[in-house]
Amino acid sequence: MAQEIDEAKVRKAVQAEIPLIISTFTLPHEMELYFEQAIEVFLRQLEQERLKNYLVYCVQELAGNAKKANTKRVYFMERGLSLSNPDDYKLGMAKFKKETLDNSAHYLQLQKDKGFYIKLVLQNRKDIFSIEVRNNSGLTALEQSRIQEKLLRSRQFDSLEDALSQVLDDSEGAGLGLVILVLMLKRMGLDEDCFNISGDSKETVARLSIPLDKTRAQNFSFLSAAIVGNVNSLPQFPENIIKIQKLIEDPHSDMAAIARHVSLDPAMTADLLKTVNSAAYMLKDKVDNIADAAKMVGMRGLKNLLYSYGTQKILGDETVEKRQLWFHSYKTAFYAYNLVKNFRRDRNLLDDVYVAGILHDMGKIVFSNVHPALLRKIRKLCVQKELPATTFEDLSAGMNHPEIGALIAEKWHFPGNLVSAIRYHHDPLATPQEHRDLTEAVYLANLFCDYETGALSFDQFDGTVLGDYNLNSPERLDSLVKRFAEGFKQHQQMGTA
Repeated sequence: MAQEIDEAKVRKAVQAEIPLIISTFTLPHEMELYFEQAIEVFLRQLEQERLKNYLVYCVQELAGNAKKANTKRVYFMERGLSLSNPDDYKLGMAKFKKETLDNSAHYLQLQKDKGFYIKLVLQNRKDIFSIEVRNNSGLTALEQSRIQEKLLRSRQFDSLEDALSQVLDDSEGAGLGLVILVLMLKRMGLDEDCFNISGDSKETVARLSIPLDKTRAQNFSFLSAAIVGNVNSLPQFPENIIKIQKLIEDPHSDMAAIARHVSLDPAMTADLLKTVNSAAYMLKDKVDNIADAAKMVGMRGLKNLLYSYGTQKILGDETVEKRQLWFHSYKTAFYAYNLVKNFRRDRNLLDDVYVAGILHDMGKIVFSNVHPALLRKIRKLCVQKELPATTFEDLSAGMNHPEIGALIAEKWHFPGNLVSAIRYHHDPLATPQEHRDLTEAVYLANLFCDYETGALSFDQFDGTVLGDYNLNSPERLDSLVKRFAEGFKQHQQMGTA
């Protein structure tokens, strides 16, 4: 019986724009059905169900090719033949199909024993839906050449009838599958540039990049702007905080004068001292007055603390939902701060990263702050504009929350680096280069929170970002996340987090 797809996990992957990864060693029929179900649920989340039959065929073709490539490896290994040697290749392929079909169970078990996998990777990024089929048998130069030859050949056909009417090379399944795949893309209004196969000595990746209907992205942008523009309960940033920030930016101001202005607000003073004495700064001795605190964190650090303090005062934490969101934000901030402290050692980055972690989910917190009357107004707007009901449902579930948070941050005139960290914390590689280090730290810290609970796997992290932090193996990542989680727990127990 085929296993059922976890729809909640798919929704989370779509909303957070993280990859959904399904792995298998032998690709039984049950797994093919599971692949199909995953594609169907993913497309439903993206409101692109019309593409299902085309894409299911493409994935079945690519997964079948990956399985065949893995089988070929173990078959050649068993016979002591080299895939890179043209003579060996010809000799091995002469009986490959018959012998592997006659003894398929043996070769499938051999693939599993040798660790040859097939992975389906589904991911949406902005207006692109990508599908990858990966297998860890690298392409040889000869195989790469044959694939390119088949893809070039597919361009001459305008229909399946044209392809079937011509005799194709039958040595490896005639290459007809790839021809049909390219024709499927044409049926969807795409061309072969949306498909490519690449590989190195370790892995082969077949990738489909499907541009999504831009109307969906435009609908999200429209509703996000409508929410930000209509949230009357979100005033301008507090005037007293703006005044202090201007003093900080004034080169003629001194720390003592700034501290005096802060101390005029007892509640602000208490909250800032609590933050400075918290897990974020890990001070050896407790700081009791704002002048010492200001000296300890510096001008930039103090300015960032004011952004965090002002945001929390406006958005509040009186509901259970918001308290949970703020708790996640504080944990993300702690992890992000420790990432920079251990891996970057950049003072300016260290000053910025804690507040960026606290504020990264502003969009979710803003939405939880929306008055029911505004929700009714937005729903009515959806009807008037003939937007799908699912667009609003996805938005309320967290879709596009980075953009909503960034729009609010811009409304409050936050600096560009904090706006970028909020806007791109699910897609750090899209961040402007000057803000990338900050956003990467927040991205990783945010995912650490899910990873430590088992809700996320190592493969779902962006490999480039992991590489920037030298976290190139599950073991290294496990060790670091466990250490950070224990540190956060200890600070909580001490009442300082």
